[in-house]
Amino acid sequence: MAIDQPATRPVNPRFSSGPCAKPPTFDVAKLGDAALGRSHRAAVGKDKLKAAIEGTRELLGIPADYRIGIVPASDTGAVEMALWSLLGARKVEMLAWESFGAGWVTDVVKQLKLDAVVKTADYGQIVDLASVDFDNDVVFTWNGTTAGVRVPNGDWIADDRAGLTICDATSAAFAMDLPWDKLDVTTFSWQKVLGGEAAHGMIVLSPRAVERLESYTPAWPLPKIFRMTKGGKLIEGIFKGETINTPSMLAVEDYLFALDWARSVGGLKGLIARADANTQAIFDFCEAHDWIDNLAEDPATRSNTSVCLKFTDARIQDGAAFAKAIAKRLEAEGVALDIGAYRDAPAGLRIWCGGTVETADIVALLPWLEWAFEAEIAAQAQAA
Repeated sequence: MAIDQPATRPVNPRFSSGPCAKPPTFDVAKLGDAALGRSHRAAVGKDKLKAAIEGTRELLGIPADYRIGIVPASDTGAVEMALWSLLGARKVEMLAWESFGAGWVTDVVKQLKLDAVVKTADYGQIVDLASVDFDNDVVFTWNGTTAGVRVPNGDWIADDRAGLTICDATSAAFAMDLPWDKLDVTTFSWQKVLGGEAAHGMIVLSPRAVERLESYTPAWPLPKIFRMTKGGKLIEGIFKGETINTPSMLAVEDYLFALDWARSVGGLKGLIARADANTQAIFDFCEAHDWIDNLAEDPATRSNTSVCLKFTDARIQDGAAFAKAIAKRLEAEGVALDIGAYRDAPAGLRIWCGGTVETADIVALLPWLEWAFEAEIAAQAQAA
């Protein structure tokens, strides 16, 4: 039976999984100090880029001997830079349980043509982490953005590994506690947890990764935007704000604002707490309703940023059409934008819960989700 529309609406209906919601205090006027029309190689530009790097180090607790670089093409560019620059020295093990991890498998196997060990799991599940051989280089996503499945912690990563760990952490950084001693290469983008603008990525290198870069030359040619060494030595300028190509100084200013906001809510611990509160509200809703469930099967591997949901009601005749209709209803009412499941994922919804989202908005959304479900069930019955 259809129910009345809820009285309360989310203040901010933006629940997209990327680009994600801006920090709650965002105002474009706060970017007025951006170094627009100035060279990124001028002192003012270099200072802002260095501040972005060091602010990232401070908030994420990245060790002082790890290099942090701002690179082109968002997280994708950062991952590709790592794959093309570092792989080939040892055997490779690829772990994938959603579309972006599967994309890295395609690049390594079909483009780099490496004979990789490939371990996959269906959406909602995760690979057998205990079976990973760390004599190999290991490539994985910390949080599968399109499946809502994350690794539970870093305990499964060997301390005495011979290979490198290459981690796509784009929807994990600033929302999950990343164990830096377990990660040799870590990548993420500004457009995810902190709600920054797109097109810029970050790459974090451990001393072991730097050693590989300086001692190994891939068998294939590297495009300029992937090159992190020259004459067998790391190009240190990349990790001091001397970017490989021209960055957007407006996007840099936006990221600096996001870093300041993150400090104001308690830094990394505060950001994690905000994401956890958001996801818990959804998990509690799923527990109380038998027609919806988390796509991630094991509670220990459920994401606290990209929460993926599936409809489980037996009355639903076409899962994909039903989920799209729910998302369309919610968007038409202006209560939830861009929450459809990723195109390669199982039918359902995906609600971003990173720290820039207010828990009050999640709580306000959930009764609307019930309203849309009941309305669509009624419409389906009427059409039958």
